[in-house]
Amino acid sequence: MTEQPRYRFRSLAFALGTVVALAPFTAVGNASAEPTDYGNGCAVYPHDRAATIDALRFKCSVEQQDEIYVSAAAGSTPSGVTSGWVTRPAIMAAMAPPLWIGKTFYTGSNGGHLQNRITGAGIEGWVADVYLGTSKVDNEPAWILNYAPSPTPPLLDEIREVSPGVWFGLSWWRDPAISPLLLAFVVS
Repeated sequence: MTEQPRYRFRSLAFALGTVVALAPFTAVGNASAEPTDYGNGCAVYPHDRAATIDALRFKCSVEQQDEIYVSAAAGSTPSGVTSGWVTRPAIMAAMAPPLWIGKTFYTGSNGGHLQNRITGAGIEGWVADVYLGTSKVDNEPAWILNYAPSPTPPLLDEIREVSPGVWFGLSWWRDPAISPLLLAFVVS
């Protein structure tokens, strides 16, 4: 019986040594991901959500935001409570903070639904169905946020994950006759 504890200790020490020996290679692989630079301080940082959000809000031009959106894949489904910021137009970016602070996603890998977080209290309202669909911008996959279930104006959002845990979105007025872009936003 004295051999068994010693054997367990050796096995545990070997496993721990293997993990410690391989850890630098794993860390180097993750740390080496460089930001995608779009110029003039506009960049997407794969391991820094705050820097990506800051760039989208304050440093990226409309054209750069559009380029970031078009170059992104739909990405993973957002889930849980997110914070949100309007990035354009400037008047909406200034007016939105006291009224809209993000979204709460009740989703799985195939979508689900969301509720917007309204006011600083985070009151939930404006339900939308969340599903993978086709972007109005480039006919490529995007997460569609369809507000048809809500008694709100006919809105339709689409979002893509531009960096892990950061989604950039476009909000459209959904009308068969006209379909103008109302605003752009980021949630994380």
